[in-house]
Amino acid sequence: QVQLVESGGGLVQAGGSLRLSCAASGRNPGNYALGWFRQAPGKEREFVSAISWTGANTYYADSVRGRFGISRDKAENTVSLQMDSLKSEDTAVYYCAADTGVATRADMWEYWGQGTQVTVSS
Repeated sequence: QVQLVESGGGLVQAGGSLRLSCAASGRNPGNYALGWFRQAPGKEREFVSAISWTGANTYYADSVRGRFGISRDKAENTVSLQMDSLKSEDTAVYYCAADTGVATRADMWEYWGQGTQVTVSS
């Protein structure tokens, strides 16, 4: 069992930056891949980014590649998502997820946080 708690969401103007963090706890969270998904009103939850359990491999959705950066601190069991050049279409609830492997489908991830709201004003 892994517990995930997100923080760092908020309101930002278009072009601005935010940094999301997710603290993982429970049974061996360092052995899990960690990822970020987002869900806008009326839309399905979509993959944003993920990082392998070693931290050696990172993955990004095309819509955020070059603007977002994912990293993890194995010692602290945290994963961060640095979001730069934010656009209004980035507005969504952002969720942290954990699983033994990386997938772009939300239903492939076992553990989820409660989510944090990111609102980008134009």
